[in-house]
Amino acid sequence: MGVDLRMNLSLFLTIYLSSILFLLVFHIMFYGLWYIGLVSRVAGKRPQILTILQNCAVLSVACCVFYSHCGNRAFLKERPLDRKNSNWFNFWKKEDRNTWLAKFLRMNELKDQVCSSWFAPVGSASDYPLLSKWVIYGEIASCNGSCPGSSDEISPIYSLWATFIGLYIANYVVERSTGWALTHPLSVKEYEKMKKKQMKPDFLDMVPWYSGTSADLFKTVFDLIVSVTVFVGRFDMRMMQAAMSKVDDDHHKGDILYDHFNEKDDFWFDFMADTGDGGNSSYAVARLLAQPHLRMVKDDSVVRLKRGDLLIIGGDLAYPNPSTFTYERRLFIPFEYALQPPPWYKAEQIAVNKPEVPDGAELKNYKGPQCFVIPGNHDWFDGLQTFMRYICHRSWLGGWLMPQKKSYFALELPKRWWVFGLDLALHGDIDVYQFKFFCQLINEKVQEDDSVIIITHEPNWLTDWYWNDVTGKNISHLICDYLKGRCKLRMAGDLHHYMRHSHTHTPGNSEGPIHVHHLLVNGCGGAFLHPTHVFSKFQKLYGVNYECKSAYPSFEDSSRIALGNILKFRKKNWQFDFIGGIIYFILVFSVFPQCKLNHILQEDTFSGHVKNFLATVWNEFIYILEHSYVSLAGAIVLLVAAYSFVPSKLSRKKRAMVGILHVSAHLASALILMLLLEIGVETCIRHNLLATSGYHTLYQWYRSVESEHFPDPTGLRARIEQWTFGLYPACIKYLMSAFDVPEVMAVSRSNICKNGLESLSRGGAVIYYGSVFLYFWVFSTPVVSMVFGSYLYICINWLGLHFDEAFSSLRIANYKSFTRFHLRANGDLEVYTLAVDKVPKDWKLDPDWDGETKNPQQLSHLRKHPSKWRAATSNQDPIHTVKIVDHFIIETTQNNSNSNTQKNDIDTVLQTDDSDRTVQ
Repeated sequence: MGVDLRMNLSLFLTIYLSSILFLLVFHIMFYGLWYIGLVSRVAGKRPQILTILQNCAVLSVACCVFYSHCGNRAFLKERPLDRKNSNWFNFWKKEDRNTWLAKFLRMNELKDQVCSSWFAPVGSASDYPLLSKWVIYGEIASCNGSCPGSSDEISPIYSLWATFIGLYIANYVVERSTGWALTHPLSVKEYEKMKKKQMKPDFLDMVPWYSGTSADLFKTVFDLIVSVTVFVGRFDMRMMQAAMSKVDDDHHKGDILYDHFNEKDDFWFDFMADTGDGGNSSYAVARLLAQPHLRMVKDDSVVRLKRGDLLIIGGDLAYPNPSTFTYERRLFIPFEYALQPPPWYKAEQIAVNKPEVPDGAELKNYKGPQCFVIPGNHDWFDGLQTFMRYICHRSWLGGWLMPQKKSYFALELPKRWWVFGLDLALHGDIDVYQFKFFCQLINEKVQEDDSVIIITHEPNWLTDWYWNDVTGKNISHLICDYLKGRCKLRMAGDLHHYMRHSHTHTPGNSEGPIHVHHLLVNGCGGAFLHPTHVFSKFQKLYGVNYECKSAYPSFEDSSRIALGNILKFRKKNWQFDFIGGIIYFILVFSVFPQCKLNHILQEDTFSGHVKNFLATVWNEFIYILEHSYVSLAGAIVLLVAAYSFVPSKLSRKKRAMVGILHVSAHLASALILMLLLEIGVETCIRHNLLATSGYHTLYQWYRSVESEHFPDPTGLRARIEQWTFGLYPACIKYLMSAFDVPEVMAVSRSNICKNGLESLSRGGAVIYYGSVFLYFWVFSTPVVSMVFGSYLYICINWLGLHFDEAFSSLRIANYKSFTRFHLRANGDLEVYTLAVDKVPKDWKLDPDWDGETKNPQQLSHLRKHPSKWRAATSNQDPIHTVKIVDHFIIETTQNNSNSNTQKNDIDTVLQTDDSDRTVQ
């Protein structure tokens, strides 16, 4: 395009640094005037450094674009006025229209006219005697820089720069001194009205598990190490809770046992788990939970589901670690937007006398929704401190009252139903104090014909099957030896999908007693999605066969979603590039540079090029094994990490095989990229595009062009060099070398190939490897993501490995669900699982919520429209897109004197017709 990139690069750097320095000096002076009171107090608002940097960058780009197309040509003052204006009005003269059209077709001449007419310089330095020694002069267009004597025509680039700087200063001074900006802001009333219309929730994005640069992730690793090595087996918060509440004292059983629901006639309750990841997904579920009713179509009929009187959350309240920030931003804010807490509630105050029921009423008389929570493994990373502070020592989660005082609880529901919420900590099992409490409760309170729902955070039946492990022995003992068939349902989260397995009686097979009738996992409360197809072959628990009755997403959809690791890994985890590029550079560090590439470049056939190229890659691999230190050490460390990364469910031999194949793919990719980079540099050197002179080629070229296009008759540059003790040209010189990375890399490479690496000084070697790293890092980042994503895809779909790692990388906010229960008058439990396939990303203020008459003392659950935000597109709102993905009924236990609960009653199961989401 006729544009010299080098001149733009050096000119941009010079103008950019000068602009930053000038504006910083201006701001310091202006603050001094504000400090002594010469300007308005509005000036006390500090400008953002980023704003200054952005303005300087835009200004520099504008000057470079002007120079690229118009140059630095000044025009003589003596040119006649008619000549000056002739080009401006040519378009309007009929006799010159053909001339204008001809010149339009000849773009270079048109560009010259635009530059000379529309961007003419402001004049000569003699017009500004006070600034005559501080302006930059331009070359004279009429004589192309060869006029005798010194020119005093001001450079048009300088004029453009000074104009932009003057506008910035003028706008800043007027805005900070009078409060009136050149952008003409609206009045306060109009501004508040516009702000209200444009308000959007400030939700956090999904946790970047593969960022490699997140402080939260490093804190999570640290907290996990401390929790496992210090707390597990040494200090357990559950022991302290048991010590503070004597479970054998009826007065203190109220801290764990709650029976205020048992007299309700029409009782609804909800279950969700694993919320507190992305704000959009968490709020979508919370918005559905907060609605007074949900209406949807099932089997050609309208189903109306009432909001739960009770909400049970199955752990993992905030990711990646429990902290004040994550609990408030990822858990409490979405729920408070969905259902606001009482206006008098102050979150920072500790709840001393729980339950703090409004108006001092008894807990059983409170009509609003309530919430009980069990902790998950992420909540235990800090020893349960944050959970205790935010759940057990607070009274409200949004508009849900939290009577809970301990991390585990028992709820007596109507119609002889019970809910046991167990705290597994990081052990995967309950402790002896929990076991003792629930055993006593079963012996003293739970009748023979009662039905029990056990809720844990981890679904041991699936994880034990996947990992070939046996955990939760105390829970198994409690279910098999104490409940003896009264456990109608086990629920858990932790796995971020929905799956239900129900007991199936196979004729002719002798099975033992049915200890658990239904197994349900629903961890779709807001966290990233987990696959379902990995657990499709689970069939047996406690010697009893189970069948998967429903899965969301379906096995086919789950397998298809895993393909995103190849296509979307880098897009979702671009921060992974920072570490991946460094690892690749370490793997090939010892084989830089490649000086003998003639055998590749001199081949005539494509097959010959490929053959020699692959042979060279193999030779370099052998060289790394035999002679390298840095690259070999990096490969060994990577191999150990890859081996450790493979799930321990495989044998050591298989883990080693998978790890070696994984590392081999990365090492081969790094060697191929290294060789491609070296061939590119070698080609440029052979065609005299690089390494034609020393390290400072750009600076030397710039100085020669600068003297021609930017005259300095007053010696301004010499004075600046003297006043800065030589820093002015030295800084520009080395900064330009830093920008001219290919030249530096090529020159150093040529010296190494001629004289050996020992010929370079330590600083020269650092410069060479630093310049190589910059380019190699850019080339390798997309490849390392592709290789790693392909590895995850192969493992999850072919080998059934890395179900957590392969889906956490995708950070999928969609496929969210929760389970709603209805206790019928006859004691049967009707179970609905409601799901949303696609979670909205954009929200706006709900006009129904905003327009509803508000009573300052009214509790939010009494409102018809309790949630503040709705989806920006109405047809994407969760209220309109929610659907039933599973529906079944659990019959109550029948009183039978001949047999306690050892009967194989087959529960009535009603499946939905949503065949694409439900696995029959």
